[in-house]
Amino acid sequence: MLDAIIEERKKKLAKWKNAGYSPYPSTVKRTHAIKDVLDSFDDWASRRETVSIVGRVFALRDQGKLIFIDIRDETGKIQGILKNDGLSNFSLLQEALDVGDFVELGGALMLTDRGEKSIAAQSSRIIVKSLRPLPDKYYGLEEVETRLRKRYLDILINEEVRELFRKKTLFWQTCRDFLVRGGFFEVETPVLEATPGGADAEPFTTHHNALDTDFFLRISLEIPLKKLLVAGYEKVFEIGRVFRNEGIDREHLQEYTQMECYAAYWDHERMMNFVEALYKDVIKKTMNDLCVQHGDKIIDWEKKWPRLDYFELFLKANNIDLRMATDDDLRQKAMELKLEVPAYLGRGRLIDLIYKKTVRPTLMEPSFLVNHPIEVSPLAKKDPADHHLVLRFQPVALGTELGNGWAELNDPIDQRTRFKEQMRLREAGDTEAQRSDEEFLEAMEYGMPPAAGFGLSERLFSIIVDRPMRETVIFPPMRRSNR
Repeated sequence: MLDAIIEERKKKLAKWKNAGYSPYPSTVKRTHAIKDVLDSFDDWASRRETVSIVGRVFALRDQGKLIFIDIRDETGKIQGILKNDGLSNFSLLQEALDVGDFVELGGALMLTDRGEKSIAAQSSRIIVKSLRPLPDKYYGLEEVETRLRKRYLDILINEEVRELFRKKTLFWQTCRDFLVRGGFFEVETPVLEATPGGADAEPFTTHHNALDTDFFLRISLEIPLKKLLVAGYEKVFEIGRVFRNEGIDREHLQEYTQMECYAAYWDHERMMNFVEALYKDVIKKTMNDLCVQHGDKIIDWEKKWPRLDYFELFLKANNIDLRMATDDDLRQKAMELKLEVPAYLGRGRLIDLIYKKTVRPTLMEPSFLVNHPIEVSPLAKKDPADHHLVLRFQPVALGTELGNGWAELNDPIDQRTRFKEQMRLREAGDTEAQRSDEEFLEAMEYGMPPAAGFGLSERLFSIIVDRPMRETVIFPPMRRSNR
């Protein structure tokens, strides 16, 4: 069936071409976007002005001596009216034109008897001949996998999806603007790294032919941005792609956009207040409201976010005091919860697994999780009042973390000790434990100012629009199609 349609359209293309027209011209005449025409319609129609628009045909109604077409560009949709006695190429258009083709249409503005804003064509031509029919709006792209694999059609057919990605652009633009207003300096750092760091994650590996050296796609923006604090920049940020070779689920992808910012001479409390203001600004401008629907819940992002103590929540959920618990206590609890606990898992990973199973799902309202154990935070500064804790915070809501911030560890001796422990865990089999980074340690030894840092990813966007993360990416990673 499809092959027959394509062959028929190829014949129409040949007919158009044989009549002396190019089915794919290099230049077109466009005086206005469709939205401009609609916005000024009454004024221009009263002055009998003519316009020339371009767009794709989404509906075609052939009534013999009249053809009605719905034309859409990125800005809007309008009806075009082609008349037998008004166009020299009317018969050719009648034979060659299909839904899905792009057209150029010039003419005068008019209202139909039904009051529909229209353009009465004085000239028209096909500027792109489509060979495949568009899918039906309601039945042509039903399967999620098909929609994501053929995202260009999903966006073309579904206004809701087009609006989703307009919102996503606004989300990141608002984030960028807020940081710039706050005095932060935007930079770009390498995607290819000799030593991946800044997060507990397994990296993708590649080979640099010119240097004959293996490199890694970055898993975080953290290390190079902190080197820039050593270099003398006091407020820096980057918005860029990061890559983590981990599983796909509602909240995780292997490639996604992340923002990280670092401010010298700030403590983590000041950064926390800055982050709360940032989130409220971004959510308000993206969603036009701070009360946002999520499933059957309304989440109020506007009220002051409370601080939730990690140790207290862990004790309440598991009856385990992390200040007193042994590694064996944690391993036993993880096994009771039927979690996978390979022998190489260190104390930090055990704590994190139990927290994610028993505590995180209960954190529904916008809040800050604070007072994390030192074992789960290899790059954060210790709390001077309690050696079990680090000066770290995480925005949380709807049972998930929505960012990560802390007072940055700037003691190179302490950092080297923590890297050694991470390397011990790697050698024991933990592929997500962090690697020791000698270049970073050397930079720290020149002196890194006290600072606070924070990072957020597009997970926040997926949460506020209530979509799986994969559906908020224009072209998500997919298995190869067996065509």
